[in-house]
Amino acid sequence: MLTDQFGRRINYLRLAVVDRCNLRCTYCMPEKGLSWIKQDELMTDEEMLRICSVFTDMGVDKIRITGGEPFVRKNSIELIRKISQLHGLSDLSITTNGLLTDQYIPQLKKYGIRSVNLSLDTLDSDRFFKITRRNSFDKVMKTFDRLLQHNIKVKINTVVMEGQNIEDIIPLVTLTKDLPVDVRFIEEMPFNGSDTNVSLKWNFTQIYHHIKEHFHEIQKTEDPQGSTSYNYKIPGFMGGIGIIAAYTRSFCGDCNRIRITPSGILRTCLYEGGGINLKDEIRAGKTDIELKNIIISAIHKKPKDGWEAEKLSLNSSQIHQSMATIGG
Repeated sequence: MLTDQFGRRINYLRLAVVDRCNLRCTYCMPEKGLSWIKQDELMTDEEMLRICSVFTDMGVDKIRITGGEPFVRKNSIELIRKISQLHGLSDLSITTNGLLTDQYIPQLKKYGIRSVNLSLDTLDSDRFFKITRRNSFDKVMKTFDRLLQHNIKVKINTVVMEGQNIEDIIPLVTLTKDLPVDVRFIEEMPFNGSDTNVSLKWNFTQIYHHIKEHFHEIQKTEDPQGSTSYNYKIPGFMGGIGIIAAYTRSFCGDCNRIRITPSGILRTCLYEGGGINLKDEIRAGKTDIELKNIIISAIHKKPKDGWEAEKLSLNSSQIHQSMATIGG
C-alpha cells in the first residue's frame, strides 16, 4: 500500500497517454496549439503498461486514462485493453472530449469501462465553437448519447468561465433531471500554456449560489473518500451535480491520486512543477523493485496541498503548463 507523509493512501493513478488534442479550448492551450512532445520522448505502450503494472502491484486499484485527448494516440484502444487486464485493477475509466470516442464505445464496454468523463463546457453549438475553436459539437453529443445507450456512466466536466459559458450552468443542471448523468462544474485553473493568472470570479461559492437561486431544493450528498467534487442532488432528478474547487484547492486533505505525464514524469500534485521521469528510469535499465523504491520516495514527498506544491515549484512556467501536457 502506498501512503504519503500525511498518511493518505494513494490508490488512484491518472495516466496521460498523449499530449496532443483535436480541440483548442481557450482555457487549455493557445489557438495554434503547443510544441508537442517529440515521438521518442513519449512513452511507448510497453512502458506505460509496465508503469501501470508496477503501480497496481503497489496497491493502486484505480486508473484513469487521460490526455490531451487519449484517442488521438494511435491504437490507444489496444493499450486500454491491456491495462484493463492488470491484476489488482478494480476501476478503469477515461476522460475524453468525445470527438473520436463513438467508434470505440462497444470495445470500452467490453473492456469493463464503467465510467467516462466527458468534457463539455456548453450545450450551445455556437458557444462550443468559440470555446474550443472547433466545429465539433454534434460529434460530442453523439458520443454522449451512445455512452448512455451502452449504460456507461457519464460525468460531464464543465469549466466555468466568466463571459463564455455562464448561461450554460442552469441548462446543464437541468440535463440531470431526466438523464442518469452527473455534471461537475470546475473552477477555471491557470493551465493554458501561458503565464496568465486566473482572476476567479466564478469560484465554488459563486457557482453554488447561482445554482441554488434556480433550484432552491438542492441538497448536499455524501462525498466519497478522495472525491475532488462537492456533491449535490436535486430531489426527483435522476443525475447529480458536483462542484470542483480546482483553483481554490479545498479538497486536498484526503487526496489519493498521482499523475503520469505522456513523457513519463511522475507528478504527485497537479500544481507540482518538475517531477521524476519514470520513462527515463525504465530506459536506464531500472528493475521493478528499483522503480518501486523511486515511486515510494516520490510519494513520501507529496505536498500537503496544491498551495504548498505551487510554492515549492521552481518557476511559474511549470505551473502554467497546458493541461494537455500534464494529464488534465
